Amino acid sequence: MDSTAPMLRLTMVRPNLIQIPPYDLAPGFSLRWFRPGDERRWFEIQSAADRLNRIYEEIFAHQFGTDPLRLAQRQCYLCAADGNAIGTGTAWFDENFRGEVFGRVHWVAIVPEYQGKRLSRPLLTAVCERLRELGHERAYLTTSMKRRAAIRLYLRFGFEPLIETEEQARAWRTLRKEIGLV
Repeated sequence: MDSTAPMLRLTMVRPNLIQIPPYDLAPGFSLRWFRPGDERRWFEIQSAADRLNRIYEEIFAHQFGTDPLRLAQRQCYLCAADGNAIGTGTAWFDENFRGEVFGRVHWVAIVPEYQGKRLSRPLLTAVCERLRELGHERAYLTTSMKRRAAIRLYLRFGFEPLIETEEQARAWRTLRKEIGLV
């Protein structure tokens, strides 16, 4: 893919939240839900993990608000054996996605030193299961064309490309070839 091309945002949809792939955590790792004060840790995780976006502290409140009860229901943290949060993903929502209510897999990230260890799978399982528990019947997410590993993961989890333009169709044809899904 041409690295000088503009970064195209991709949208993927999971038409239902039935049969979420079950992945267990590796020994020594755990999951927990948001606690007051996690805003700073979320910022640190995102800043370390995301090389495509400029992360600034105000993003948290802008994206998630400040209701600790809502966050405790929806924002998951992946923790190493020492209890330190090393990843995060949020079972968010959108009350008007294409005119309908959808769950949203939002801001999934794992710090670089723990990437590639298959930890995103149980994190995504927990987020999708939480969406279902909260009454969502389907979900969507957005990602970048440059996030090949994430795209492969989302496809394995039953998320399908939402293709609405010829530019998106071309991008998905290219991606399928590049990640071996022809």
